[in-house]
Amino acid sequence: MRLTVYTDYSLRVLMFLALKDEGLSTVAEIAKTYGISKNHLMKVAHQLGVAGYVETVRGKGGGMRLARQPQDICIGEVVRHTEPDMEFVPCFDSEDTSCTIVSSCALRGSLSRARDAFLSVLDEQTLADLVRPRAALHKLLSITPEDRAATRRGHPAQRT
Repeated sequence: MRLTVYTDYSLRVLMFLALKDEGLSTVAEIAKTYGISKNHLMKVAHQLGVAGYVETVRGKGGGMRLARQPQDICIGEVVRHTEPDMEFVPCFDSEDTSCTIVSSCALRGSLSRARDAFLSVLDEQTLADLVRPRAALHKLLSITPEDRAATRRGHPAQRT
């Protein structure tokens, strides 16, 4: 199984925002930190907002932050929301009739159980679990205590 880049970026954005605590972050800041396309992240951030994971603050000093507490964001739920198709093979689609052995295929059931087990493990994880090694992640992402304090006051810290 392979998750899409869209899901990967969605999880990265959520992790970054969780590490900023209540602080505001911009798409540009997150894109620069991870070394990924700002344009891709714009779409991701928008969709995370539509889904209720992220809220935005407009205007000077604006940005985005988590709309819910990290412990209330289930990773399995995020993956289900961001993945367009969790069907491993075409025969998972009840309308697909391309496989002649679908009515007697044991592989289909095994793959279905494997997918369900994969999602079940992700359902046990919250965003808070993913950012538990906070100190290490703060260091790797160059998020300093000053950044978190300044953004809580509504003024994004300037990086040099």
